[in-house]
Amino acid sequence: MSTRQVILDTETTGLEPALGHRIIEIGAVEMVNRRLTGNRFHQYLNPGREIDPGAIEVHGITNEMLTDKPKFADIVKDLLEFIKGAELIIHNADFDVEFLDMELGMLKLGRLSEHVAGITDTLAYARELHPGKRNSLDALCERYQIDHSHRTLHGALLDARLLAEVYLAMTRGQESLVMELETPAAVTAAAARVDLSRLLVVRPSAGELAAHEQTLDAIDKAAEGGSLWRRLAIPR
Repeated sequence: MSTRQVILDTETTGLEPALGHRIIEIGAVEMVNRRLTGNRFHQYLNPGREIDPGAIEVHGITNEMLTDKPKFADIVKDLLEFIKGAELIIHNADFDVEFLDMELGMLKLGRLSEHVAGITDTLAYARELHPGKRNSLDALCERYQIDHSHRTLHGALLDARLLAEVYLAMTRGQESLVMELETPAAVTAAAARVDLSRLLVVRPSAGELAAHEQTLDAIDKAAEGGSLWRRLAIPR
């Protein structure tokens, strides 16, 4: 069964939806079975109000840039169709979810959680993995060696793409664990199909055996307790 996830980010006019601040940009990318599909959702929005100067310094989106852009109500159907049934991956999810809940609520479309399979907060997950360390998106990019040199300002689509890479890097250990658990069964099944009587055994030459013994002699001298190879060797 395939797993569909949508990595999402927003930019806003300010920090407080309770004070009338609105969403001005939504960016999202799709991932299926831990692979980016290339499908994306991106939209700038006219918030119907002024953007706080402090917010402009963060994302660089000005009031003039949004005068001809659609309202949230104009694009909400396409947004909900894109995220429908997916697990949302969001950094500092409480912030984005509060804004999206407000926008949906104004249109009587319920809450964000009613339209998706679940919401994962990568900031909370990063804090569990790296307690006491900086866990901003920039910090995580640096920690996992993800190139973010082009991120001079925040941007919803750019940040969603970076977060996708960060999420894959942070959860790669889970993938490795699954592989480790599956390996013995896979190896056993493969071994059962091998006809050992048909295997070609290449014996070492006298020179190769002598060189091997010289290497073990050197290990015996250098290593405390001698060569592990010789201690575990089965007498012939």
